[in-house]
Amino acid sequence: MTDVALQRSFKHWAQLGYAARGVVYLVIGGLALLAAFGEGGSTTDARGAILKIFSQPFGQVLLWAMVVGLLGYVVWRFIQSVQDVDHHGHSAKGIAIRTGLMVSAITHLALAVWTFQLLIGSGGGGSSGKGQAQTLLGSEWGQVVFAVVGIAVIIAGFAHIFKGWSARFERYMHIPANQRNWARPVCQFGLIARGVVWLIIGWFFLDSVFTAQQGEVSGIAEALGALRNSSYGPWLLAVVAAGLFAFGVYSLLEALYRRIDAPG
Repeated sequence: MTDVALQRSFKHWAQLGYAARGVVYLVIGGLALLAAFGEGGSTTDARGAILKIFSQPFGQVLLWAMVVGLLGYVVWRFIQSVQDVDHHGHSAKGIAIRTGLMVSAITHLALAVWTFQLLIGSGGGGSSGKGQAQTLLGSEWGQVVFAVVGIAVIIAGFAHIFKGWSARFERYMHIPANQRNWARPVCQFGLIARGVVWLIIGWFFLDSVFTAQQGEVSGIAEALGALRNSSYGPWLLAVVAAGLFAFGVYSLLEALYRRIDAPG
């Protein structure tokens, strides 16, 4: 296979990864929207979305494709971080962005492995996260880790909000002119909503340190649940859920129009 063919194959693999992430967020946002309007949905996270897909007709076939896509996404994020194909540079800001890309690679690798285990019949358990959280919070260094993670997640949340508000994503995407009128606000809304969720998750991490709680590691499901239980909860949940659905659309648009500079 020639270098050009390899680069084209890599690009298709990365695009499938963006599409897989998009499907996950479409399910998360869609279920949360149904919950907000009392139509039988639920607030869930990426694993919950995977389980929902798994239970559907032809769900396993789709999940096998998603495992391949997620692995492609992991490789792409790793290359973005290590080879700096998006030219973030070696400044403090650039290093922070590239570190975030590496963290994204690791978290999506974990999701791909979990989905693979589910498909072969040995996955789906969720108790280990609680036990590990209890162990970490029971030690001083573990509380430091939680605090650092919480601060990092909050920074990521603000970064998403800024990226959405300023539409900086457009420098990496080639959206056709006849689609920008609707695509730009949808992408902005999705990024800002995901940023808000990250801020809530980051606060959960910090709060667990401040109060020395021995609970589970909080994620998207808990953040959406907190919105639902707050003042004007159903309305707030509906807005953020719609935003997460919009983030799924944004991910699908990235699969179509994102500039992907393959290595070499």
